[in-house]
Amino acid sequence: MKKIVLYSMSNCPHCDTAKAYLEKNNISYRLCNVKTAAGQKEFRRANFRSVPVIKIGNEYLQGFKVAAFTKLYND
Repeated sequence: MKKIVLYSMSNCPHCDTAKAYLEKNNISYRLCNVKTAAGQKEFRRANFRSVPVIKIGNEYLQGFKVAAFTKLYND
């Protein structure tokens, strides 16, 4: 099973969509709030500028699209 990290922030509708999808499908994930000091540091290392970003194993998905997530998650 691949580890999932969801980089998000509050008041982000796309982040909420990603969270809802993961929870609805019983996919466990770690939430990383990029507005916290630790979250900002971790997010900066990933070298992205906007959320949501989902880390699936060692790969990153910018934004949230079900088909793209499913492909990376199941590969």
